[in-house]
Amino acid sequence: NRSMIGIPEAFSPTYAVARRKFLEAVAAGGLEVESHTHPLAGRDGEVLAMDVALDGPRGADKLLMVSSACHGVEGYCGSGVQVFALHDAEWRAKARDAGVAVLYIHALNPYGFSHIRRATHENVDLNRNFHSFTGPLPDNAAYREVAPLLLPDVWPPNAANVQAVQAFIAERGESAWQAAITRGQHEFAQGLFYGGTAPTWSNQTLRQVLREHGTRARRLAWIDLHTGLGPSGLGERIYAGKDDAAAVKRARQWWGGGGATPVTSIYDGSSTSAFLTGLMWTAIYDECPQAEYTGIAMEYGTVPVTEVIQALRAEHWLNIHPEAPAELAAQIKAQMLAAFYTDTDAWKGQIISQARQSLFQAVDGLTGY
Repeated sequence: NRSMIGIPEAFSPTYAVARRKFLEAVAAGGLEVESHTHPLAGRDGEVLAMDVALDGPRGADKLLMVSSACHGVEGYCGSGVQVFALHDAEWRAKARDAGVAVLYIHALNPYGFSHIRRATHENVDLNRNFHSFTGPLPDNAAYREVAPLLLPDVWPPNAANVQAVQAFIAERGESAWQAAITRGQHEFAQGLFYGGTAPTWSNQTLRQVLREHGTRARRLAWIDLHTGLGPSGLGERIYAGKDDAAAVKRARQWWGGGGATPVTSIYDGSSTSAFLTGLMWTAIYDECPQAEYTGIAMEYGTVPVTEVIQALRAEHWLNIHPEAPAELAAQIKAQMLAAFYTDTDAWKGQIISQARQSLFQAVDGLTGY
């Protein structure tokens, strides 16, 4: 039996349970945890933290990072992968025998995980927040155009708002609607996909983790676990690094499975993701410049993207309207969770099998030449 835990049992109904399972898995594996405590409390008053565990020697020249909950609510999926992997004796032996140290970063954005938000407590999309903040920030004129439509005064939106959104999509297309909203923007602080005007707590804490664990690695790989784009249960491997032909080629050799599990890219239009700004992986080049870096985001599909955006609109509206009736608030949070986490055994099985494959591929890639 390759794992000491069943697939459904690796996943959790709340952040607090997910954190407990992660800490228990770390302890059961004989590992130590470093907890970076968040300044705020969770939805149920629980402690929030970015928890980090290293499986393997400090200072290993080959390091694989596996991270969850960059976009808080997406941690319901990512945490399950991490908990299962920590209980997976065959996987741990594979990495250990190859001389690859594995760094698990649990809950990059614990606040969003706990509160069923995609954004951080600063209402920032963490994966749009990695700029130097010393010069001009990217301008998203397309978001400025759709901003009046996204967060109406009332929710659900009235007929006029629904018609205006439908007219935009009919004229420009669904991909233009997605791109305008998701690219990242720095103008509307209460809006969607807000990149912020300064580094968030999660940004600063992650950089600290990278400095502590990544500065001695010669080769460094990163699998960052996401949900919300693509067909249900399918794990799209999206290249996560600079627009560098050699690094893209390397990622495709490592994770492409000879064409069976293709690696897509935001640079050539092959990904379900739009072109984005302020991405988290840029921190690797800042903090670990000595390493040859190769990374992907594992992006698991849930529901159609229009439903995902609708759930995000509702949840951001709720964040601005805390006075909303409790029944509506609960309905919006349930819709938000369903947009990023499919609570069925079949979906969870797909998640684990593809994640496990990508982990093994990463070790082979790190040691393959």
